[in-house]
Amino acid sequence: MSKNKYLRQLPKVDEVLDLPDVKQLSNLYPRPLIVDGVRYVIDERRGTILSMPDDELDGIDVSASSLISDLEGWLEKQYAPSLKRVVNATGVVIHTNLGRSILSAPAIDAVVAAASNYSNLEFDLEKGARGSRHSHIESLLVKITGAEAGMVVNNNASAVFLALSTLAARREAIVSRGQLVEIGGSFRIPDVMRQSGAILREVGTTNKTYISDYRAAVTENTALLMKVHTSNFRIVGFTHEVELDEMVALGEELGIPVMEDLGSGVLIDLSRYGITYEPTVQESVRAGIDVITFSGDKLLGGPQAGLIIGKTEFVNRMKKHPLARAVRVDKMTLAALEATLREYLDMDTVWQKNPTIRMITAPADELKTRGEALAKLLNDNLGEGFTVTTEPEVSKVGGGSLPLAELPTTVVSVRCAFATANEIETILRCNELPVIVRIKEDAVLLDPRTIQEGEDRLILDAFNKIREVVKE
Repeated sequence: MSKNKYLRQLPKVDEVLDLPDVKQLSNLYPRPLIVDGVRYVIDERRGTILSMPDDELDGIDVSASSLISDLEGWLEKQYAPSLKRVVNATGVVIHTNLGRSILSAPAIDAVVAAASNYSNLEFDLEKGARGSRHSHIESLLVKITGAEAGMVVNNNASAVFLALSTLAARREAIVSRGQLVEIGGSFRIPDVMRQSGAILREVGTTNKTYISDYRAAVTENTALLMKVHTSNFRIVGFTHEVELDEMVALGEELGIPVMEDLGSGVLIDLSRYGITYEPTVQESVRAGIDVITFSGDKLLGGPQAGLIIGKTEFVNRMKKHPLARAVRVDKMTLAALEATLREYLDMDTVWQKNPTIRMITAPADELKTRGEALAKLLNDNLGEGFTVTTEPEVSKVGGGSLPLAELPTTVVSVRCAFATANEIETILRCNELPVIVRIKEDAVLLDPRTIQEGEDRLILDAFNKIREVVKE
């Protein structure tokens, strides 16, 4: 039979749409999408016919019913959400590409409640009048950090931008040359300063800056003394950095406010858990810093947000700035942030409630036990061709936080006789529930630090697909 004959036998769109099985699909998918799908699968079948040699055409099914399976597959793929759950088996706790922090159960409940009901987002229930969305978290920020006032914006870049725009537009902000950092997404402090209208005044050298450098740079046009946490890198060796109390003293002497961008920001002393010491937000407040900015979705372990705390005078000016509306957060972020901050009212138990803190501080012996349990599950079920072992490794905090910290862990190492580590990684990543792993020396590594409760079986299911996919 010639190609033209097969092409003429292809069903019309309406013919496929009239099939009972296709009509039932309207209970699951919008009709315009079904119509598009029918056109797509007919075109695909047409392309298949045109690309095949004539002697291979015998037996090709061009009936309307033969297109149903392809249509269902196309609709399922098109209607599937782009943003989907993944299993993070990398050991990177604050994984920027995988959504950073996981919210606690109370924070999730708060988001659901805020999203599914009306709320007093900007309504003062006591006064029966318009209220401020800042009020929902300000008292918590003040209580936890000791600051006079606080507000929240949509991320820390916005927090820095708003602060600079409010306090230093068309005037100079003095910053140490060694603190002009670039973090993820090409976020550069000099670029943010330029866009805010602040005039950058660099002082010191890359590795050494003294308070005398700041003093010498001050002019009548100086609006701000600024300190920036280097976040995702450290300068070590022959170095000197200006202490907070020195900057505060100079600022008070000259009547110039001092601002500190803490980047990730942390509210508890992680060194008590054997983690690399990181200056806390409270220490900056106690030092007398006028304005402090930090992230809500990194070491704080909350939703994406930028937090601004400090002296009432400066925070109130930022609340009234026109940019504040452009960078404000929605009710769901506020709900999640409020619930997350409540966990910090008891610093001794926050590690139990906050998933990010819990993962960062997970004891090495606990991770060893969990790693061995996952390895046994895989060994008992994967069959021949797989070699599964455990070995000591290190996890990373991630998100530009604590770059020098190496967290001891026990990983599960998987090798396969009929697939390379890169092939395994691809299959796991493209699974219906993607499993994201590390690769080392042609082995796939699974780190229990970031694997959540109940995900071991899901990982096994994904590995069971490997043999099936490789055979295909």
